[in-house]
Amino acid sequence: MTPLVHDRILSLAPTELPAYIYDLAALRAHAATVRDALPERVELYYAAKANPEPEILGALGPYVDGYEVSSGGELAHVAGAAPGRPLAFGGPGKTPDEVTAALELGVERFHVESEYELRMLAELARLVAPGRRVAVLPRVNLPVADGSLAGSALAMGGRPTPFGMDPVRAEPVIRQLADGTYPQLELRGIHAHLASGLEAAEQVAVAETVVSWATGLGVGLAEVNVGGGMHVDYGAPERRFDWKSYGTGLARLLERHPTLTLRIEPGRALTAYCGWYATEVLDVKHSHGEEFAVVRGGTHHLRTPATKGHDQPCSVLPVDDWPHPWPRPGAEGGRVTLAGQLCTPKDVLAREVPAAGLRAGDRVAFALAGAYAWNISHHDFLMHPRPGFHFLGTAE
Repeated sequence: MTPLVHDRILSLAPTELPAYIYDLAALRAHAATVRDALPERVELYYAAKANPEPEILGALGPYVDGYEVSSGGELAHVAGAAPGRPLAFGGPGKTPDEVTAALELGVERFHVESEYELRMLAELARLVAPGRRVAVLPRVNLPVADGSLAGSALAMGGRPTPFGMDPVRAEPVIRQLADGTYPQLELRGIHAHLASGLEAAEQVAVAETVVSWATGLGVGLAEVNVGGGMHVDYGAPERRFDWKSYGTGLARLLERHPTLTLRIEPGRALTAYCGWYATEVLDVKHSHGEEFAVVRGGTHHLRTPATKGHDQPCSVLPVDDWPHPWPRPGAEGGRVTLAGQLCTPKDVLAREVPAAGLRAGDRVAFALAGAYAWNISHHDFLMHPRPGFHFLGTAE
């Protein structure tokens, strides 16, 4: 936590909590480090699903080659927040209205998930964008070596999933695109995002598998998209994905394929570290030998720990002032479970946190809240107030 974030959290009145605090200067510095680690022929797109706040998109703008969107809503939002920037449209279950809107906006690339989607795109491109060739990357669900995705937090490929096409179905689609069966569509390359939560060596191995399969088809491909999914360690927030060794591995791969461009689409690994969810302890209570602190807000604002089944890393910021006439409750032991205000035992942000002396009125700052946090949460359950949003370091 930077001093800027620390001071902003303590400056907020209790009624201004919970709040999301984003350090945009730290985000820009991290994005620059990532960009510098990547070889020249690796395009960096930001997966907007991780955090689509306009301020986040804007801060990343100088460091990314474009943005990946996965719905009509994201498409309209990102196109408005980052006008004129290249967009790639992915995700399963695209509707005709969404595809039409993407064509009208001039989306750069379409990630095609099925034979049906390909035929729909071809017909709509003929009607909506006559005379224009639309760039297509069929998404392929490739088999992988046993155990190669064992470290993944979420597997989208290498097994039965609703994402992409099996190779046996994808190959004829790719050849049809290459031989001009769909004259309004251009085969740009292959897309194969197989898993999330992989370390650098695992990511390089996956990229090698995808490139080997794609180039083995013997058709002209300008690029291969190997997706995102770089590991973020919520148990050790100070440890980050090894972008330098990842870039070195991709450089070695590209040396063997001098005409190929690789594209990656990280989301969480770019923005997770720039965000904090700040709140206040409302009560401290004892239950069957354990201690619980109830904080303002909860998993309806920050759903990540409930979704991933982890403890969100956090820091306690003690507050000496206690403005109320009633006694101030506090922890008697050394460890406290931090729970929210929802009427469910699943509303837990972190268990058995070392927080000796924690008292009502103290602040708690949950780290790694810059991705898949507010935007994936069930905001309206129990109709508690929504959090505030503070973007620090907005000046370049």
